[in-house]
Amino acid sequence: MTNKSTSFIENKNQLIQYFNDGIKKNTNLRIGVEHEKFLFNKTDLKRVDYDQIKKIFEILKEKGWRPQLEKDKLVGLRRQNQKITTEPGFQYELSGAPFKNIHSVCSENSSHFNELKEVFKSTNITTSSIAYDPFNKLADIPKSPKERYKIMTAEMPRGGKLSLDMMYKTAGIQINYDYTSEEDFEKKFKIGNYLTPLTIALFANSPFSENKPSGFLSYRGKVWQETNRGGIMPITFEKLNFEKYIDHVINYPILFLKKNGTYHSPNGQTFNDFLNGNLSFLKGEKPNLEDFENHLGTIFTEIRLKQVIEFRSLDTCNFGCICNGPSFFTGLIYGSLNETYEIIKNWKKQDVMDAYLNAPKKGLNTVLQDKKLIDWAKIFLDLSKKGLQNRNELNKSGKNETIYLKHIEEIINNKKTRAEMLIEQYNKTKKLDFLISHDENFSYSGF
Repeated sequence: MTNKSTSFIENKNQLIQYFNDGIKKNTNLRIGVEHEKFLFNKTDLKRVDYDQIKKIFEILKEKGWRPQLEKDKLVGLRRQNQKITTEPGFQYELSGAPFKNIHSVCSENSSHFNELKEVFKSTNITTSSIAYDPFNKLADIPKSPKERYKIMTAEMPRGGKLSLDMMYKTAGIQINYDYTSEEDFEKKFKIGNYLTPLTIALFANSPFSENKPSGFLSYRGKVWQETNRGGIMPITFEKLNFEKYIDHVINYPILFLKKNGTYHSPNGQTFNDFLNGNLSFLKGEKPNLEDFENHLGTIFTEIRLKQVIEFRSLDTCNFGCICNGPSFFTGLIYGSLNETYEIIKNWKKQDVMDAYLNAPKKGLNTVLQDKKLIDWAKIFLDLSKKGLQNRNELNKSGKNETIYLKHIEEIINNKKTRAEMLIEQYNKTKKLDFLISHDENFSYSGF
């Protein structure tokens, strides 16, 4: 295998090969889930700072987690193929290992949340599994010492007015799926994008901003729509292959570049300029595959491709519902792919985009292709159930992965998202303390 950090990219075929190298056999498909949480001081609900995160990391080191440093700063932890990292505003993220089934994904998260509960007992820190910081103003949020975040903080607002909110005030769930061929990638990529309006609505869990309702059910969804380098890729609605994806992404400007331990700030030049050896600050140098991989990670669209397909449109939620999204999409993507694709393949771009823009506010009442999203939710839930039953991945009690769809079923049956339940609770007292008090046990009351 070529060393990503030493071999220069000489032609596009090497980039195509990078994605070909991501192809997996049907028997080796995995699910990887990344889950972000906000951490707050119990006393005043201010966000934690670097010293507090460091204290958490020091405690977790005793549980077998190894420190990850940037220069002399402790910025993350690793244990086997799990990672703990922090986002720009010290949102805490567990990047889970890739697993064969949702049972293992849930077991991993449950184990880690139990570790966190122990940490919280010995600190003045608590959490709230909500997808947009409901308490703090942007200016009051501590900033990570990571070099690339400093560059992003300066650059990102130039292309999207809510980019800093995205960086510092949102928390999401990302699901990573494998692909078995170029055609398989196209189907999964299109399904993820075409269903983004439904994803935003069904998993809406961010209705508050600065201690009051924001007017949105998923304000996180709204923020990401107003984020530089975000949105739904326009090539989604065209015939798609690896080469077309590459042609699109190399024309994004470079956001930051790390070479020989030094970060370079952007100057508007694209990754294509880099491929041609035309970067003004690197004197004719060309990129390697590690540079390409880093560039792919600076594109913040709802669905993106690395050597896995990343579904990125879900609001974060608590342990009681964290397995909902992964189980729902696993049923569709790994269990009922062709049936799902047949439904969405002829949807019109304008209809999808209109629904996408409306979903953060209108939720399940959003209309897509002449149906409300609540009705699409029923259709795709049935398909997901069928797919999970076909997969027949059983836990120790002999139950399949459909057991994790319970909360989605409740949302559909009650025609009420988590965000709407939270708003109802807020309306009783006009306070948001319940977001913290119930989350001590990683679940909202009644969910």
